[in-house]
Amino acid sequence: MSRLASTAIAVTGLTGGYATGRITKKRPLAAVVLAAAGTGAFFIWKKDAGTAKAIALVGAYLTAFGASHPLSKKIGAWPAVNSVTAVVGVLSLVGGGATRPPQV
Repeated sequence: MSRLASTAIAVTGLTGGYATGRITKKRPLAAVVLAAAGTGAFFIWKKDAGTAKAIALVGAYLTAFGASHPLSKKIGAWPAVNSVTAVVGVLSLVGGGATRPPQV
């Protein structure tokens, strides 16, 4: 897979999770979206970058989710979600790729 695939899944999980919760008013459904995307991104990160980096990136993903809550009180909900999503996206692009050349 590519860095773009894992990054797309991760950012979709954060923004899609928030949007799902906001639209449906069902936080458990938002959690399902967030968890499904995080799990999918983890497996791609693990395959592409290794277990240690995948765990670190999932940690960043979950930290971003948690940080969006207090940040939303300061700058608003969507700006907070977009801010933490941008950080996760950059981290995924930088750290989510292969550490060794692909096998042919």
